[in-house]
Amino acid sequence: MGSMDAGGYGIAHCPNCSTEFEHDVIKSKPKGGGRDLLVKCQNCGSVHNISLRPPKAILIKTTLSDGKNSSPAEIESDEDERISTGDVFEHGGVSWRITRIDDSGSKDNESMVASEILAMWATRCDVTSIGITLTDGEYSKSTKIECEPERVFSCGTIMMIEGRKWRIRGIHTGKGRTLTGSRRASQIKRIYLHKPS
Repeated sequence: MGSMDAGGYGIAHCPNCSTEFEHDVIKSKPKGGGRDLLVKCQNCGSVHNISLRPPKAILIKTTLSDGKNSSPAEIESDEDERISTGDVFEHGGVSWRITRIDDSGSKDNESMVASEILAMWATRCDVTSIGITLTDGEYSKSTKIECEPERVFSCGTIMMIEGRKWRIRGIHTGKGRTLTGSRRASQIKRIYLHKPS
């Protein structure tokens, strides 16, 4: 509905027409956190009542994964909100991307109404963790760095790591390794660095 005050109008389902049409609001009164409306269909002229109520808040059991660490959480949502894999939400000052949604039969779904979700899983998406291999002659060391997902790394550039300069020798995306070009952090599985000569 558009304006919920008397004299306003909006789109609503007409039980007489069995479809949605514009309705005029004849009468409006607050009730139960929402409003009760007396409306008139502009198509057929029938008058009927509409009850508008805010959706109830529910808690969805969620597993939040941040790198190798996972923790349980309860995420608040409106009961009628449609939630889909790939959706991003904020929790605890961190951005999370939904990776899986299960129904009451533990079946994976692409999209569901919040009230029907048994559990969901999400991964942190505001920070990317990248494996790095530092090679100095015969010595190699593996570690990880965290950065923004959109940060660009380019082969041949110099980076400061642990107070020392390192040159990016290669970038592995999980689909293959390249010795030239640039990639966004979100695309990178591992960066290979050597001491510059």
